[in-house]
Amino acid sequence: MSSTIDVATLADLLRRAAKAEILPRFRRLGSDDVRAKSEATDLVTEADLQAERMIKAEAAALWPDAVFIGEESVAADPDLLGKLEGADLAIVVDPVDGTFNFASGIPAFGVMASVISKGETVAGIIYDPMGDDWVMGEKGGGAWLRRPDGDAERLSVAAPVALEDMVGMASTGFLPKPKRSEILSNLAKVRFLANYRCAAHEYRAFVGGHVHYLMYNKLMPWDHLAGTLLSIEAGAHATRFDGSPYLPHHTNGGLLIAPDKESWDILRREVFTI
Repeated sequence: MSSTIDVATLADLLRRAAKAEILPRFRRLGSDDVRAKSEATDLVTEADLQAERMIKAEAAALWPDAVFIGEESVAADPDLLGKLEGADLAIVVDPVDGTFNFASGIPAFGVMASVISKGETVAGIIYDPMGDDWVMGEKGGGAWLRRPDGDAERLSVAAPVALEDMVGMASTGFLPKPKRSEILSNLAKVRFLANYRCAAHEYRAFVGGHVHYLMYNKLMPWDHLAGTLLSIEAGAHATRFDGSPYLPHHTNGGLLIAPDKESWDILRREVFTI
């Protein structure tokens, strides 16, 4: 389902970029290697920039017909994001997801990529440089934990539980302020709320069956396309707040993911009243 892009080759490229450009800089960043973008907690590091440059250059050589959409490329040229909707084939990359954690020396960051074919996400990869493994999959083929030695384990979401027993992740920082207070109050109805400040690891936790919900309000393709596809392949119900499918060109409308439609409905009605 991934058109002309070999997903295993792309996964290996993410790993090589992490080993060459990201891991050598972890907990070794100098003062000139980190800068803020839109706000003090929105950071870019030399690892982000150099890893994306490596991935972009090798992807262009391997798949010259694919449009490359990288987080840092779009930061430099915002008009690039508009090319995603009309692209026959695209690769979307987040070179370091969880940059705030990375820059803080917290080992919770990842490298993510998705493959888009004719407006549809057809493959997703989340690589964990610290654990040296991938959660990855193609549309219709399931979600898998894969290791460099070839070992593979098929993943599935957690079994549904009652609302008061749900454990999950919600990113509330981008909600409008009046709604943020309401949602945070509603979250007292669930068992546990967390936020890793790293969508890569939040999606990995969900797809691995460890948590029962994910909620995001701000949607950028490099943050959510891979994880949403993998969640669906692992058995989840994943849509925007209005129940419509989340598509590669969407940057708003929110995203709620749960083990099944009934859990989604309960969370939407009782907690995420947006």
